[in-house]
Amino acid sequence: MSLDFGWEMRTFPSPTGAAIAYRHVPAAETAKGILLISHGLAEHSRRYRTFAEAMARQGFHVYAWDHRGHGETTAPDAPIGRFALKDGIRRVTDDLMAVRTLALTAHPGMPVILFGHSMGGLIALNAAVDHPGDFAGIAVWNSNFNPGIAGRAAQGLLLAERALKGSDTPSGMLPRLTFGAWGDSIPGHRTAFDWLSHDPAEVDAYIADPLCGFDASVSLWLDVFDMTFRAPKLVDRLQKDLPIHLLGGGEDPATDKGRAILWLSGHLRRHGFDNVMTRFWPNARHETLNDTMRNEAAAEFADWAARIVHPVKAAAE
Repeated sequence: MSLDFGWEMRTFPSPTGAAIAYRHVPAAETAKGILLISHGLAEHSRRYRTFAEAMARQGFHVYAWDHRGHGETTAPDAPIGRFALKDGIRRVTDDLMAVRTLALTAHPGMPVILFGHSMGGLIALNAAVDHPGDFAGIAVWNSNFNPGIAGRAAQGLLLAERALKGSDTPSGMLPRLTFGAWGDSIPGHRTAFDWLSHDPAEVDAYIADPLCGFDASVSLWLDVFDMTFRAPKLVDRLQKDLPIHLLGGGEDPATDKGRAILWLSGHLRRHGFDNVMTRFWPNARHETLNDTMRNEAAAEFADWAARIVHPVKAAAE
């Protein structure tokens, strides 16, 4: 059942010049904190309504927004498929921090948890290392921060494409090496997007959505890979006791069947982080929140979120 309030699209001006399209669900009970939802590549915030409402029922004010170049957010330098003409990473993370400010203005003093899925996880961790101390907890689901040699090769291909045809056109190579290859990796796949979920209805909804599945520009792919390699190098900026929630799926080709999340977990622990929760779902594909285990995964996350904000809230009081 949907809540009877919230979730209509609103906009606010970001300092970057973007008109940020966002959706908000207020806490349905005594508020525990704020949850910011950072969505993935070639999708948008509206797809997170079920998760947002579930978290609102657990006492969180939830804000989900469309990144620049996605969904209903508009910016002079960011048509669909591009973060920005230049400084894309800084602009997309500045937009995230503007959403944080918007939420805290409405709910002052509340602890803020930042949740990111896939590309949204890349954006979340990059924002966190640039603004250490601004989040009570970070969640990174289904993100790949360890593309290795293949990632470096992809950067080389993208630089060649940029030299040949510019940065604003869709990449000809990366969709085939990513979305196309991931679709082909699912045995007996019904559609090219079965890699997203076991649930046919969710896959069909993604395919039918005109704001999903577009081909990203060369510049956006370059920004994605730059974020991928950048954030792990900067994690020592973060407090070592920062609560971090990682989640991966054993059938997710976008994260090397979850190995990328396990790598990130190990990387953080090697750097001294002692409050990392790593959840691995062997049968999950890329979109855990739209897969068959979505309710269990969301409930586990809600329990984790409640645990980490409780002492923060108590200290503030």
